[in-house]
Amino acid sequence: MDGIEFARATAADVPAIVALVHEAYDPYVARLGVVPAPLTADYAAIVGDGRAAVARRDGCVVGLLVSSMHPGCVEVENIAVAGSERGSGLGTRLLDLADEQARAAGASEVRLYTNAGMTENVAYYPRRGFRETGRRRSDGYDRVFFTRGVAPASD
Repeated sequence: MDGIEFARATAADVPAIVALVHEAYDPYVARLGVVPAPLTADYAAIVGDGRAAVARRDGCVVGLLVSSMHPGCVEVENIAVAGSERGSGLGTRLLDLADEQARAAGASEVRLYTNAGMTENVAYYPRRGFRETGRRRSDGYDRVFFTRGVAPASD
């Protein structure tokens, strides 16, 4: 295969997750004028709650998906990809993992949001089949909300 392995994150992954999130989001601090929400998250608690999945290459964490279940949908709270993996399709594969989580739970959609100032992300999600559902200020951030339908699991 391509050497990427996906797994539920463990407590031992937390330092690597924090480093990955900083690599992914630190560049936005100056542009946004605020600290992006993923930089303030408690990853030990998120991992402890079972909401984090990691992608590893050669044992190193190179991707992160933080998601939570809600009635009828999976919400992607954070997706991060190491700079060394950008452009490799890993982000798409992490979003596909969210689809798999939704199917397994019998949910019909995946929802997510991004900061309006993260223009790369605002353009990225529609190319991955997401439809913009709104823009509003939430928790002190200007956010753009998206959804994507998930086909039910086939027997």
